[in-house]
Amino acid sequence: MVAEESHPFCGVGAEITAQISVQAFDYLDAPVKRLSGEDVPMPYAKNLENLAIPEVKRIIDAVREVAYLD
Repeated sequence: MVAEESHPFCGVGAEITAQISVQAFDYLDAPVKRLSGEDVPMPYAKNLENLAIPEVKRIIDAVREVAYLD
């Protein structure tokens, strides 16, 4: 599970998940999950900014999905 606030395309998280998938595939128990900010320009308004970046609940839900806890 890789979480970041950046864009999903060409971000640091994308490169990290790619490297994990290529170099450590045999050691994985589940696919690598990437959670990033929405693929939109970063809004100026605080309420829209909060919608654009991953929040704690979305991160916890993604971790539960990868860990097969649901």
